[in-house]
Amino acid sequence: MGPTASGKTALAQYLYSVGDIELISVDSAMVYRGCDIGSGKPTPFELQQAPHHLVDICEPWQPFDVGQFIAQVQMIINDIHARGKLPICVGGTQMYFHALQRGLSELPATEPAIRETVLAQAEQLGWPAMHQELRQHDPATAERLAPNDAQRIGRALEVFYQTRTPLSQWQKNATKNHYQFLNIALIPKDTPRSVLHQRIEQRFEQMLEQGLIDEVQQLRSNAKNHTGLPAIRAVGYRQVWEHLAGDINFDDMVVQAQAATRQLAKRQLTWLRSWPNVNELDFMSPNLKNEVVDLIRQFTEE
Repeated sequence: MGPTASGKTALAQYLYSVGDIELISVDSAMVYRGCDIGSGKPTPFELQQAPHHLVDICEPWQPFDVGQFIAQVQMIINDIHARGKLPICVGGTQMYFHALQRGLSELPATEPAIRETVLAQAEQLGWPAMHQELRQHDPATAERLAPNDAQRIGRALEVFYQTRTPLSQWQKNATKNHYQFLNIALIPKDTPRSVLHQRIEQRFEQMLEQGLIDEVQQLRSNAKNHTGLPAIRAVGYRQVWEHLAGDINFDDMVVQAQAATRQLAKRQLTWLRSWPNVNELDFMSPNLKNEVVDLIRQFTEE
């Protein structure tokens, strides 16, 4: 696990090359076909060298949520175990890791009338105001969500309005699975956080050089894609989409995308530091590969 731009993918590819393992992507953007550059997805060549499960499994306009992730990842983990290999989950989507390790609560399906009410309120007030509304009913969930995370804020409010029980309470009552986990977090432990910020800025500039604007233009050319989709609201995609729509100029797009990515990394780090029994390793450690291999070896031997 780790914040964006911390080197998770490169480390996972190394582990694949030296161990009897299979890789599972834990990334809510990499599941979408066509969302390649902006999601930091491994290149086709890299995926050929080190295949990842749960990459390119649906279209951007098709719904994919944490429940679908759990259903698929559990089957994949069981299959990997049956092949006598070790599954390694790599990514930065905290909700997926949380559900995998702590269980997924059996939430009721949302009533259409309640969903329409939430969407109507959001249309009138804006999602930051809805975030404040959520904070009154479910401060624990609001604390871990960004003010513009429309999908998750909306879902949390729907759960509360329908059941009068906060989403965080439902999650506490979740049924846990039977797996054992070794948690490794790549973070700025000894390295200044400014180094991570520099990597974030450089990474977005590289994405632009690799053709991110053309990628988003291709997404815009399909009428099924729109700004209400989680794939299009993802950091980077949202800002480039707004630029192509004429809402912001190029320079502002770059600044806003880099700032949004830094905020994402901040939330990821806050979450990781509260995670129990996690092995924190400095993402820039010159001995990182050996440290991770040693932790895995000890874990599997035990």
